[in-house]
Amino acid sequence: MSGAQEDTSFAALRGQLQEAAAAFADGPDALEGILLGLVDDVDRAVREPLEIFPVCHHSPASATAMARRLREKQPKVVYLELCEDMAPLLAELRNCRLPVAVQAFAGDVEGFPAQWAPLSVVAPVTEASAEYQAIAYALDTPGVELVLVDRSADHVFQWDGGAGPEAGTAGGDDAPKEEEAALHGEAVGVELGGLRPRFAELEEHLLRHGKVRHWSEWWHQYVEVPLGDSDHATYRQVMFLIGSLFRRLAPGEGSRLRVDEDRERYMWTRMREHLAASGTDPRDCLYVCGAFHAASRVEEFGVAGGSDTFTIPPRTATTWQYGLIPSSHAAIEAQFGLAPGSVSIAATEWAKGLRRSRVKPYVLEGQAGRRKSAARKAADAPAVAGPAADRLSGFLRQPPAIDRLDEAELLGWSVEIVRAARRNGYLASTADAIAVFETSILLAGMRDRAKPTPYDFQDAAVTCIEKDSVPGRRDVRRLVEIMMGGDRVGRVGYESLPPLARDVYDRLAPLELKPEQRGVRRALLDMAARPELAACSDALWMLRRLLPQGAVRPIMGERRLGERSVQESWDLSLGTHQRALIELGYEGVSIEQVLEQRLRRDAYGPRATTADVLAAVEDATLYLRGRRLADELGGHALKVLATERSVDGAPEVLRRVRALLAYYRTSEPVLPPWIESFVKTGYAHYCTLLPTAFQDEDATVGQVAAMLGFLFGMEGLALSLGCDRAQLELAVGQSHPGDPSKTALLWAARVRLGTLSRAELRARCDALLDNPLVVPSYPRYLSGFVHALEPVPGLADVVVEAVSNAFARLPDPVLLPWLPLLITTLRSGAAEPAALLVREAGRIFPGRLAALDAWVPPWHASPVPADAARPAPGGPRSRGAALLPRHPAACDAVADLLGCAGEWSGPEASPEGAGGPSGVALLAAHPAACDAVAALLGCEGAWDTGRGADVPGALLTARHPRAGEAWEAVLARS
Repeated sequence: MSGAQEDTSFAALRGQLQEAAAAFADGPDALEGILLGLVDDVDRAVREPLEIFPVCHHSPASATAMARRLREKQPKVVYLELCEDMAPLLAELRNCRLPVAVQAFAGDVEGFPAQWAPLSVVAPVTEASAEYQAIAYALDTPGVELVLVDRSADHVFQWDGGAGPEAGTAGGDDAPKEEEAALHGEAVGVELGGLRPRFAELEEHLLRHGKVRHWSEWWHQYVEVPLGDSDHATYRQVMFLIGSLFRRLAPGEGSRLRVDEDRERYMWTRMREHLAASGTDPRDCLYVCGAFHAASRVEEFGVAGGSDTFTIPPRTATTWQYGLIPSSHAAIEAQFGLAPGSVSIAATEWAKGLRRSRVKPYVLEGQAGRRKSAARKAADAPAVAGPAADRLSGFLRQPPAIDRLDEAELLGWSVEIVRAARRNGYLASTADAIAVFETSILLAGMRDRAKPTPYDFQDAAVTCIEKDSVPGRRDVRRLVEIMMGGDRVGRVGYESLPPLARDVYDRLAPLELKPEQRGVRRALLDMAARPELAACSDALWMLRRLLPQGAVRPIMGERRLGERSVQESWDLSLGTHQRALIELGYEGVSIEQVLEQRLRRDAYGPRATTADVLAAVEDATLYLRGRRLADELGGHALKVLATERSVDGAPEVLRRVRALLAYYRTSEPVLPPWIESFVKTGYAHYCTLLPTAFQDEDATVGQVAAMLGFLFGMEGLALSLGCDRAQLELAVGQSHPGDPSKTALLWAARVRLGTLSRAELRARCDALLDNPLVVPSYPRYLSGFVHALEPVPGLADVVVEAVSNAFARLPDPVLLPWLPLLITTLRSGAAEPAALLVREAGRIFPGRLAALDAWVPPWHASPVPADAARPAPGGPRSRGAALLPRHPAACDAVADLLGCAGEWSGPEASPEGAGGPSGVALLAAHPAACDAVAALLGCEGAWDTGRGADVPGALLTARHPRAGEAWEAVLARS
């Protein structure tokens, strides 16, 4: 460019700025250098042969100016500041409802730190954005080429993790509370033209003197409104000036500025490469970029810049996948730190600006059901961009335009917000509508505005309606945002979904619920009446495993090992969680494939425990047909178990192994080889760790009890597979715990092994109660006994006796202090075994309060001699004898179970004097069992043994446990 051109364009503006610098600066000429540098940046950008179109992201003024300029210029090539590897996806926007975001996703990283995974980059697109106008024009106009020139998604993370001026992560100080604010997840956001001062003092100064609360309101008042109806040259020069100002006042020369300049070098290098390869005239092109990058000072700037001064670094070996995900106004605001409601207000202003300026926007063919208009197809004569005259001087000198008050619009807003407030529980009235109307005008006047902006109206509504309480879940500020257009949420069309998402929608088609719709939909599945719905049920259970909580939620029905419901009810919100469903498509082509990959990743992860691997085995058995994956993961569980040196996961391992064993025993002809090997290996493994676990302070009593539960519960199978019981006996013998709860657990294990009798265990418990030094820690012994019910459930009566003796023998001054400790210990560490203890206590203690006074505890009753005489014929009728005429069939069943043979004898022994089999033999052989069952059935009378001794019925369980179980089963059937 020549000096004559420079003097002609901005000579007057330079002179004015020099005079202003001389008047206000009282030091070196730094201010003059900054002011004149701004003009130089504008002049340089304006004179570039390849027309630069500066924009601001989601700016209605930028979108309107873009639509107007595209119709005037009709460029043949549009260069767009957007990740170049996202170009193939832009054509899919026509199948979506905006706003949506173009996403680049990488689940497995190579060349980046592993803790960064997964990597995600999103570029939101809204209707009220200049980039959408450029995309729609280029894709629907024949002969026009759209070229994306910004760095790739891979370079976003290469260059300081994407910490550029237009990059942000989800969240922010003004992030909305609605769930739509998380639609972008933890993705790095890339926006076109993020324009905001990085100099904190400058932003604070602008907000204070502009009498506004946040940056979005300042931009709307001092940039959007003045530029809304400006001509093309004025718009460009003002945006160049703002971009240059924010760039020159950006603090420091750090990494962020380096990334900015590298991006600009990258984009100009790509444009020059394309121009050289295609031979396109730069005057037929349009370069759409953020105003921050338009006023660039790098050497590579312009088509005549250095062609070999910048080398584009290669990408890493990371494999990137691309797709479209739903977005929303709230998500955009949260990700880029905009004020809540600002994007919705911008969309409203965009629609109003189109009606006022009569500009016809570009809309993709098929977008939102619209058709391409004939006016769009008309081609105007191309406009040639040349050096523009100085428009900045006049724009900066002119006073702000006085926008007349639109009373009808403001009155409509006031009435509508009162109506919305009443629907949401506020006690608003017509008087509040009048107050909002007048307060809006008052606030606008205090802020030097003739016409209230939406932000003035929002403040007035909060002041006049909300007052000091919010009766519903929405405050007045949120109601104003909804009234101004609301949080529009986009949707990706079926044709633009990845194969996995389309397959999910196809599988759920029999439900006829349109799962792509937002909100919660109830689905009822009756597989008994409609067997084809079983495929829908399988898909829903897998989606519940893969998608975030709340996407699919079962209301009725469950799926466990060996159990499948015939009727199910689901709450589905797949439309709300469409982003998560789309990202599943990046991992595979079907949900079965993705589930298998995730199960492998969980099982083979570096921190996977044996419980984690067994959980993966269980999920593979539940959701995937066939045993291939389950057997593979089960074999891996053996390796993980052999490497573990702690017992932290023992309770979970025990629970899952029991469930898998029960399932395989009922559904398979033989046990899988891996689970047999697991039981054998686990038996030896836990025997080895048992002495250490008893002494380890970090190992809890519940974990040690789970180890013993595995050893005793799997003992039969382990011994049949070749394990040696002596190994367990040696492990128990080598255990010497110091903790009272573990000591009680060890005593229970010795009773189970037969090295400690039940009488000796009772004697040790009595000794604990007799020792005043041990009484304070007695609750911990009881905690150990309760945990012992997991490996040794037969000790339930002894534990009930130990607890009862404590309550009976200890005085209140001793009992009451440790009673809260006992309760909290049992609730926190032994909730599940305590249920067995309660059932046993309910069986032993009398069921009625009147019988409690005459009740004698079983452990206080006298034992029956083994050679006790049987009742003489014709003697007093006993409770056992009364059992015969009432329940002869039950007596026969128990007699046969115990191997007693004989015939009914005596007319009084049978209901009608008829003979019957084996009942008398039962009475003679098992008086205690008969006595217990007679008491259970309510048969009165005393059993006469001939020696004056009573045989307590409660000894049935201790002497004849199988008889007790048989009687319970017989009574349940009868």
